[in-house]
Amino acid sequence: MKIVIVGFGRVGKRTARILQREGHEVVVVERDATKAERARDEEFIVVEGDGGHTETLEQAGLDNADAVAGVTGDLNTNYSVCVVGETHGCRTVLRVSEEVSDELYEKYADDVDEIIYPERVGAAGAKTALLGGDFNVLADLTESLSIASVVVPDGSPAVGKRVVELDLPGEARIYAHGRDGEAMTIPLPQTTIEAGDSVAVMADTDVLDSVRAQLRGEGAPA
Repeated sequence: MKIVIVGFGRVGKRTARILQREGHEVVVVERDATKAERARDEEFIVVEGDGGHTETLEQAGLDNADAVAGVTGDLNTNYSVCVVGETHGCRTVLRVSEEVSDELYEKYADDVDEIIYPERVGAAGAKTALLGGDFNVLADLTESLSIASVVVPDGSPAVGKRVVELDLPGEARIYAHGRDGEAMTIPLPQTTIEAGDSVAVMADTDVLDSVRAQLRGEGAPA
């Protein structure tokens, strides 16, 4: 896949490195000259400029990109990235901070494919470490696998089945589930999926698209 990462800070750099190791074509957009040079040193294709500008993103090759992520520290820039990416048919990922209001979060959720907030992950890691756990185990796991959330539509073969009954590609696993409009939690074995439910799945990167398609009723029966 060809993926455009806007922002080569803490989040963008780590994301780009993981994708590069997995063999994806990664283009980095960065306006800071020092950070752009660091990206070049790591052999990334780099477009130096403001990722919030359409012209800069087009230089990065959005016309033939599969996905674009706005992961800078500026929410407005990240949102602009996703708006432009959507017009070019890209999957869009928006980085937000914990300070975003529920109203704004809902607006962004309607306009982009995925929202990430790394600060929450960092807080979870700190809590786990303070309670005596090893958060590095989860960090290592999520670098070798991919995770995604999927809304199960009416007509999906997953509707009416218990979570433990689903036969997903590549031994993918559902690790969280939520009713329509409710927060996701770890599902019980008897939890039955209904139309409109959200599920979070973990799978090898090369089968993640197949897992999404199956849960949405676009692939083989679940």
